[in-house]
Amino acid sequence: MYWYRSINMRIKKYTNEVVDSLTDIHDPVVMFAFLKDLLTPAELDDVVLRLQIIKMLRAGTPQREIAKKLGISIAKVTRGSRALQETTLSKKQLQDFYDS
Repeated sequence: MYWYRSINMRIKKYTNEVVDSLTDIHDPVVMFAFLKDLLTPAELDDVVLRLQIIKMLRAGTPQREIAKKLGISIAKVTRGSRALQETTLSKKQLQDFYDS
């Protein structure tokens, strides 16, 4: 089982199903199609931006510069910064994930 903050047990179960489905996909074309089917265009944009924010933060880019480069609010960058600080991944797992 994967950890998730939801207090709803059904949502926790469904979260596990999503994680299992995503980890079963090894083809980038299939993954992209799956994400496009699963998420709205705005949600997919948010996920894409969140990953870029975290990569830039890890590279030491200042938050205001990230906001300017990506054309987003400083609040979105701050949210990405908080996500990076609150991660349950080890430093090694983070490095392997974001540097790949």
